[in-house]
Amino acid sequence: MSAGAINPADTAEISFLGQKAAQELDEDLMGPLGFSVDQLMELAGLSVASAIAAEYSITSFPRVLVLAGPGNNGGDGLVAARHLYHFGYIVSCCYPKRTDKQLYKKLVTQCSSLDIPFLEIDEVLAQPLSSQADVVIDSLFGFSFKGTPRPPFDGLIKAMVENDGGSGTVATSSAAPSDGSRNRASDVATVRRPVIVAVDVPSGWDVEQGDVSHSGLSPDMLVSLTSPKFCARYFEGVHHYLGGRFVPPQIVEKYNLKLPEYPGVSQKMKEDVYF
Repeated sequence: MSAGAINPADTAEISFLGQKAAQELDEDLMGPLGFSVDQLMELAGLSVASAIAAEYSITSFPRVLVLAGPGNNGGDGLVAARHLYHFGYIVSCCYPKRTDKQLYKKLVTQCSSLDIPFLEIDEVLAQPLSSQADVVIDSLFGFSFKGTPRPPFDGLIKAMVENDGGSGTVATSSAAPSDGSRNRASDVATVRRPVIVAVDVPSGWDVEQGDVSHSGLSPDMLVSLTSPKFCARYFEGVHHYLGGRFVPPQIVEKYNLKLPEYPGVSQKMKEDVYF
């Protein structure tokens, strides 16, 4: 087994990756195997959007707020924002620390061309999340993150943790609308608080050991990418999905990966059964 690739048991049907292995795997994909970062980001973001649409329909969860960080995880969130718009959701983004890299500038341009609003962080923190969204996508930090979240991201993590006090009930999922139409916010079934969807790694969590800083962030959905990271074993939410249907056989062999088969032509796989 490659260093850092962790299988929970001999009988397990899915593998877990440590931080070092996840970084090396990405380097292999973008090196000898010829993938570009924007290719991987597009596939990851589509997987996230597809998983959200599978569990949280626009009938009951029309408003989506994307919290995007400065790196690739944030890029995944911006790609998901674009796809969710085309799926019919009412999308907004908070992207407080932008970069001059052309890839990210283009993602912002793509979202802006769809009139997806970019909110200032002060706007987001000034009011309860429930007044802004039915689904909040946590794409602040991914598997490369180390240390303690700093401003302005610590405030966004705190808002997700508090999430209107964290005491209200939340719907776990809903049936997809029959006509696929965009729904008005007034048509939404009563939801006491928005659901939190984490992209690959809940922000601020240790990639291998989970919420060791005791931040209290506990997302309702986790969308693992490529292969679950070891911290996914500490996930206690309702829905766990795997996204990233692009792993070549060479990667599977090198990292001794055990991955479930994706159904049909789907870009995501529900993983709840493996935990």
